[in-house]
Amino acid sequence: MVTVRRQQPDELDARDWHAWLEQLNARVPVRDPVTLERACQVAERCERAGEAAGRLWPYGKGCLTIGLEMADVLADLGADAEALPAAVLYRAVREGQLPLAEVNKDFGEPVARLIEGVLRMAAIGTSLNPTRKAVLGQQDGQLDNVRKMLLAMVDDVRVALVKLAERTVIIRAVKESDPERQQKVAREIFDIYAPLAHRLGVGQLKWELEDLSFRYLQPGAYKKIAKLLDEKRLDRESYIDEVIDSLRGHLDRNGIKGTQVYGRAKHIYSIWRKMQKKHLDFGEVYDVRAVRVLVREVRDCYAALGIVHSLWKHVPKEFDDYIASPKDNGYQSLHTAVVGPERKMLEVQIRTFDMHEEAELGVCAHWRYKEGSKAGRKSRSYEQRIAWLRQVLEWHDELGDNADTMIDELKHGLVSDRVYVFTPDGHVVDLEAGATPVDFAYHIHTEVGHRCRGAKVNGHIVPLNYNLNTGEQVEILTAKEGGPSRDWMTPSLGYVATSSARARIQQWFKRQDRDVHIAQGRAILEREISRLALDRIDLDALAPQLNLKTGDDVLAALGAGDLRPGHVVNQAQSLLGDDPQQELAFVPARSKASESGDVTIQGVGNLLTHMAACCRPVPGDQVMGFITQGRGVTVHRADCHNLLAMQGEEPNRVIEVSWGEADRIFYPVDIFLRAWDRQGLLRDVIAVLANEKVNVTAVHTESHTEDNTATMLLTLEIASLGGLGKVLAKMDQLKGVLEVRRYKK
Repeated sequence: MVTVRRQQPDELDARDWHAWLEQLNARVPVRDPVTLERACQVAERCERAGEAAGRLWPYGKGCLTIGLEMADVLADLGADAEALPAAVLYRAVREGQLPLAEVNKDFGEPVARLIEGVLRMAAIGTSLNPTRKAVLGQQDGQLDNVRKMLLAMVDDVRVALVKLAERTVIIRAVKESDPERQQKVAREIFDIYAPLAHRLGVGQLKWELEDLSFRYLQPGAYKKIAKLLDEKRLDRESYIDEVIDSLRGHLDRNGIKGTQVYGRAKHIYSIWRKMQKKHLDFGEVYDVRAVRVLVREVRDCYAALGIVHSLWKHVPKEFDDYIASPKDNGYQSLHTAVVGPERKMLEVQIRTFDMHEEAELGVCAHWRYKEGSKAGRKSRSYEQRIAWLRQVLEWHDELGDNADTMIDELKHGLVSDRVYVFTPDGHVVDLEAGATPVDFAYHIHTEVGHRCRGAKVNGHIVPLNYNLNTGEQVEILTAKEGGPSRDWMTPSLGYVATSSARARIQQWFKRQDRDVHIAQGRAILEREISRLALDRIDLDALAPQLNLKTGDDVLAALGAGDLRPGHVVNQAQSLLGDDPQQELAFVPARSKASESGDVTIQGVGNLLTHMAACCRPVPGDQVMGFITQGRGVTVHRADCHNLLAMQGEEPNRVIEVSWGEADRIFYPVDIFLRAWDRQGLLRDVIAVLANEKVNVTAVHTESHTEDNTATMLLTLEIASLGGLGKVLAKMDQLKGVLEVRRYKK
């Protein structure tokens, strides 16, 4: 059975931590007392040093005092050997009395990492609007973002538990603080940390956090209910004792042995919430009188339920079977309400001892699995709670009772698919994973996005295509006037990750002069054609394929950012592959040759094929085949000079071929690059190719002293024209690159 201990701060003498350790060892076994003792010594040294320097501690408690109280809370939750010293040292690190690097050196990386995680969570409180009206149950978008951000920041459940212990200690300590500070601390705990304790199943902390925060947020309602409970306390205790004696006797006589029956304390906030939700007076709240029955086996739960219902009349619609259908935080129990002796309403909860431990300690009931199981034995409920910490977006109880809603919410945004960052004034912004400062700027305001020229993350300048991470503070640097860059619309450069930002950029370019769009579109297309070594494109013929009327419309759409160059090139290649003069009625046959398994030869069965070394075609190129003697079909680009010469001499050996449907087959492509000669140029080029996972089969470099340039000829393995365009765009961004294009022999 779980022993619920509520040690208040004034029970501890922080200076006599030796006595505290002795009491702790007598109450719960400490796994690593030597390390914990060293942590106490360090925290005491830090507290004395701070006091010697005239330091005034928040809430009137030094870093050792708060550290011991945090460890005391965690010890009752069965904390492991790393969490206890982390708790003792945390406040010293937060108050700047102890460097985190020193903790890492003296106590190991796991302890330091726990403290670092709790420090990150400390930023959460600053993002709550202190001017919000303190109304319980109020929800807004900012609060939801803060909660989601908290989930995304926690990568170890112990971090959340240490933070819960710290908030428990602080809410206990504010009783001597001014009302403004009491409200601020209570607001944060009620909005963030009490729901977190509930979701982790730590009922032992959840009830205390709710009641204490309710005390400061609604002092009038709290005192009224507390007074009503106190007035009836003796009568209620006498009544409960009679019920317990009667129920225990009936359980024993019916063969249910080893049970425990006791009165269950009803929490003030829980009573108030039920009164508000069901519009009841205090006297109508049936579970003010409540007992709990603990049994050994699940079958005993239902047997005990039958006995309760045989003794007293069951209240319709007041029965919940959380054993068959556990709550979303893993909670299991039977809840029923009956008309008890003297026709008074009575609530009865029935659960096993294991279920009770789960209900009180939640994930803390599984510290042992986290700490030392080499066999990897982890309970199912522990894994489920950790999975929730990673995935669930909604914190309200009703969501867990609605499976369809839960699935729908998870579909539209798992925590792992979002990032949560701060504005300079502390508000949280919710963005898609992979979002950049440009996405952030457009999220703030369209004009901020248009005039964005730079960004700072955590005070440091970063590139505009930097991928933001949860917990970072972002500041946008803007110009007085201007618009977005056309480079932002190039996917391979990674400036924009969100569709909303991309749409606003496209709208800006649409408003610009059409003639300017056409000229810019022509320059974009010519650069792409030249870079990929393709033939000229008949834009008027291509326009209908793109749902446009004329070639100028295609160029204007390119210049406005509505079309991507790669899409136009791919559509053009597809159009060239459909020759209206062809009247072949043969079914294409797919080649099975491993070298070129995605080439289809029209009009014949399976033949051996291979790619021509002279022109190196890739999917998307217009291609033709030439029947060789003894080597099957050689596949050339349709504009290859060698193919044209052979076609003039032996036209009967030239056949139609086309690209098939095979997945990710790579083709050799020659790339020409010219750049200012500098040390590390080849290294940077290879790094880009490595990042894009492009294989390099040959490299030839040459330096030209007369103009201080260098040229490279590289042979790459490329899967498609789209992939080739992306690689060329990345290489073109390298320092000093003057020209990079597909090499045409």
